[in-house]
Amino acid sequence: MTRKGAVIGTFDGVHLGHAIVLSTLTKESEIRNLEPIAVTFDRHPLALIAPHRAPKAIITLEKKEELIRKSGVLPIVIPFDEKLRSTTAADWMKFLRDEHGVEMLVVGYDTTFGCDGLSYSISDYRRLGEKIGMEVIEAPFVAGISSSAIRKAIGEGNVEDAAKMLGRHFSLPGIVVDGNKLGRTIGFPTANLMPSPGIVVPSNGVYAAKAILPDGKKVDAMVNIGVRPTIMRGDNQTVEAHLINWKGDLYGKNIRLTFYNRLRDEVKFNSIEALRKQLEADRQEAINSLQEIKN
Repeated sequence: MTRKGAVIGTFDGVHLGHAIVLSTLTKESEIRNLEPIAVTFDRHPLALIAPHRAPKAIITLEKKEELIRKSGVLPIVIPFDEKLRSTTAADWMKFLRDEHGVEMLVVGYDTTFGCDGLSYSISDYRRLGEKIGMEVIEAPFVAGISSSAIRKAIGEGNVEDAAKMLGRHFSLPGIVVDGNKLGRTIGFPTANLMPSPGIVVPSNGVYAAKAILPDGKKVDAMVNIGVRPTIMRGDNQTVEAHLINWKGDLYGKNIRLTFYNRLRDEVKFNSIEALRKQLEADRQEAINSLQEIKN
């Protein structure tokens, strides 16, 4: 069995705080000639423990695995079930050693694992590690960055602040579904996005974004999230992307919207003509804000 170094965590967002943990793992693993792995879960633990308190995810499981691999670490996804929920910290570490050959464990400042681990400190994990021959190393602390803070920023529409903590711009994946096609009647056809289930959606408003199409092409976009109060009644939230200077059929296809700037709040206008004029201004503002972005 290959000798390994490991980290454990939900890694939602794979943000800059996670990046420090992963880079510490790769550095320390290289010194010890170990293969680095990241043990993560197929869902947030609260989805099983207290579903009503389970947070929306920042990224999909597939994206999480992709980002971890890009850091030079192999992701190991474990189903979070009742058996895992009842596993003690000591048994967790024995499992890692016996099943995955883990000889070194890197933990963040707030890392906890095991049904009895909520009150554990780094010294407690080191004590458990010493008993089974597993070295435990603490990664440097990064203040002010957490998945919950990023989730809050996105949910409030502060996509710029979220980007600073993520180390990249927030992206919302989903499938294009049929809409009411009202936008095209005023010169602003849109792709109506049904977001991937369980992913946090920015608050209602108008955003400058880039749409990543199925072929990988990136297109400037103006995105409206909300209830379209000028032309609709009710409170069903929609995510509509107007792809600037692009024409084509995206129905039934998966795309990703990467958010760069929030342009304004969603507003109810007195007429369709007033809405159209504002959309023209929004489109130009989106173009201006995106013109220097290369990625």
